Amino acid sequence: MTTADRAPAVALAEPVERVGRGWTSALSLANGAIWVGWYGPLQILLASQAEDFAPGSGMSKETMLAWVTGVGAVASLAANPLFGALSDRTTSRRGRRTPWIVAGTAGGALSLLLLAGADGVWTMAAGWCLVQLTLNAAFAAVTAAVPDRVPRLQRGSVGGWLGAAQILGVVGGTGLATAAGGVGAGYVACAVFTTLGVLPYVLRYEDLRLAVEDRPAWSWRGFAAGFWLSPRKYPDLGWAWLTRFLMNLSNALVLLYLLYYLRDRLHHSDPEQGVLILTAVNGLTLLATVVVGGVWSDRIGRRKPFVIWSGLLMAVATAGLAVWQTWPGAIVAAAVLGIGFGVFTSVDFALMTDVLPKAGDRGKDLGVINVANALPQVAAPALAAPIVTYLGGYRVLYLVAAVVGLAGAVLVGRIKGVD
Repeated sequence: MTTADRAPAVALAEPVERVGRGWTSALSLANGAIWVGWYGPLQILLASQAEDFAPGSGMSKETMLAWVTGVGAVASLAANPLFGALSDRTTSRRGRRTPWIVAGTAGGALSLLLLAGADGVWTMAAGWCLVQLTLNAAFAAVTAAVPDRVPRLQRGSVGGWLGAAQILGVVGGTGLATAAGGVGAGYVACAVFTTLGVLPYVLRYEDLRLAVEDRPAWSWRGFAAGFWLSPRKYPDLGWAWLTRFLMNLSNALVLLYLLYYLRDRLHHSDPEQGVLILTAVNGLTLLATVVVGGVWSDRIGRRKPFVIWSGLLMAVATAGLAVWQTWPGAIVAAAVLGIGFGVFTSVDFALMTDVLPKAGDRGKDLGVINVANALPQVAAPALAAPIVTYLGGYRVLYLVAAVVGLAGAVLVGRIKGVD
C-alpha cells in the first residue's frame, strides 16, 4: 500500500512505523541544500557585498552587514510559522509538506539569483529578505515531516542525520561561495545546488495526504494568537524554546563577524579562506558527534543531559575565542564548538519534537520553535555591532556569547516532561 492509499487520518496520528535509510537520506539532503542557500550568503557573499557597497554609503561594512542580516531575519520570524501553519492545512494530492518544499526552494533559488545582481544596499536587503521568506517555507515543511513520519524513539538518530546535513550545508555553501570565483557566481552556484538537493526527496517519496474534512480551521486571528504558546499552559515548550534561542544567539554572535575578525583582529592573510578552514574544522568535529549523540540519546531514552553538557562545552569554546585570539586558538575553538554543537543539534531537535502540544499544528508549532533559530539573527547584529564598535571589540563580544550560551545550557534543567 502506498502512502497515498492510507487513511487520511494517518497524517494527524502519532507515527509508529520506523522510517528507512533512504527516506532519512533524501530528507537530510533536502535540509542540507536549504542550508547551502542560507550560509553561502551568510558566511561569505553578504559580507563581501557589504564591503563593496559600504564606501560612500555613510555606513561601515559591519553596520551594513548587521542591518541587512537583521532585516532578513525579521522577515524569517513570521515566515517559518506562517508557512508551517499553511502546510498543516494543505490538502494537495502531493501531501501537506511537499508542495511547500517545491515552491519554497524554487523561490529561494530565484531570490539568490536576484541577490547576484544586487547593485546597492537596498537591492541587497530586498534580495536577502526574499531568500529568507522562500527558503523558510521549504525549511518549515522539511522539519515538520519528522514528527509527521518518525516515531519518538527514532527522532534522535534522524535529527542527527538532519544535523549532519545542516553542517554539510554550511560547509558546502561556504565552499561554493569561496570557490565560485566571485560574488555573482557564488550566488548562482548556491541557487543551483539548493534546487538539485531537494529533488530526490520530492520526486521519490510520497507525502502523507490530509483529507479536506480533517483540515484544521484557519483564521488570521487564530494564527496570530498561535504565536503565543503559553509558558504557563505549556511550560516545557516555553523553556525548550528559550534554551534554543539562547544557544543559537551565542552561535550567531560567534559567526556574524567571523570574516572581519580574521581580517581585522587576527590579520589573517586570506580571511575568506580562513572562514572556509574554520567552517570545515567545525564541520568535521560536528559530524563526528551529531549522529552518535542522537543515536545514543534514543538508546538510553534521555535528552536533557546531552543538551546541558553540549551547551557547557560550547560556552567554554566560545570563551576561548575571547582569551586566545590567535589563528591556532580559532582552530581549536572551532573544533570544540563542533563537538558541542553536534550533540546539541541532534538531541535538541528530538527534544523539541517531544514537547509539541498538538498533532494538527505540528508545522506551525515547529515554525514558532524555529523562530528561536531566526530571532538570534536579529538580536545578534543589534548586540554585536555596538560591542565591536564601542564596548571593547571582539574580546568582549565572545565573552558575552559565552555567557549567553552558558545560560541556555543551565536553563535546560527547567524542562520537566522530558527525561
